[in-house]
Formats: sequence, C-alpha cells, structure tokens
Amino acid sequence: MAYTESNMLPLGTKAPNFTLPDTLSDKEITLYEMPPAKATLIMFLCNHCPYVIHVNPEIVRIAADYKNAGVQFVGISSNNAIKYPQDGPEKMTEHGKETGYTFPYLYDESQDIARKYDAACTPDFYLFDEHLHLVYRGRIDSSRPGNDKPLDGSDLRQAIDNVLAGKEISPVQYPSAGCNIKWK
Repeated sequence: MAYTESNMLPLGTKAPNFTLPDTLSDKEITLYEMPPAKATLIMFLCNHCPYVIHVNPEIVRIAADYKNAGVQFVGISSNNAIKYPQDGPEKMTEHGKETGYTFPYLYDESQDIARKYDAACTPDFYLFDEHLHLVYRGRIDSSRPGNDKPLDGSDLRQAIDNVLAGKEISPVQYPSAGCNIKWK
C-alpha cells in the first residue's frame, strides 16, 4: 500500500455524473437523480486501507451531524476487487453495515468514476455545492494513523459549515492522503 496524496481536482469543477450499484441497498444510484441538496460529499473509500479505517469513526459522526442539514453523503470504492477481494461488493456490504455507514456505498467496478474524479487515494474527499460545483477537496483533518493528532474532522467540517452558511471556502486546502487506489 503506497502512501499517496490527492490529485486536487480543480475547484469549480462540475461533479461528473455516475450511475453505480449501492452495496448497502442493492439499488442503482445516479448522482444527478439524487434529491437536491445544499452540499454533496463524494468520498472515495475502501474496506481495508488503514487510513480509511482510521477516519471511519469521524466519517460516521460527520454524516450523523449533518444528515438533517441538507448534506448528501456518498461513498465509492474503486479498488480492483480481483486483486483485493476484501474490497469486493459483498465485503463492502458487510463493512458498510459494521462501520455504521448511513449513506450509499457504491462500487465502481470499471474504475471509470475514480478516473473522472481524478481520485488517487483512499480516503479522498470531494465537497460540492448545491449546483454540484467543487468547493473543497482534501483531507478530513490532519490526523493520520499513529501521528497522535486528534481525529475531529476539522478541515472537512469547516468546509461543510461554510457551504451551508453561504460563505467562501479558503482555496488553501490540504490534500487527503492514504493508500493508493488499487488500479487494474
């Protein structure tokens, strides 16, 4: 697992649409058909990455804290499930339920959606405004496994709060970092 940082998709980018299977509901989810939201957070995740495992408790807390504030959450796994079967759809279902995901956990088998988002690592976070324009991409906070910094979601929470309040988000944003996406 190579340590990799986000590619930092340009701010203002329109969210690429997708239709992917949700491993938690067995439904197809199309981004542009989801109910309108004040903000949409797209997260590239996986089951086995120690960086994702480290931030999962805060992801679950953030989703709970903002569920009634008009923020949509979507998790996507794009890892090669042939070489990494622990990231396959069946395991995603188990992992999402055990971890407490209350949002769709989608499987990007072709890896086309990860490429469209220029996703590089897990976790990788993309926050879009109500018009699905990118306003934040980067880390959840400065905590990493073993660095003893608090896992509080401060960077991502600040960005979400600013979107909801109609405030500008600083263009100074720090990349997320974790395991590289397992490409085919």
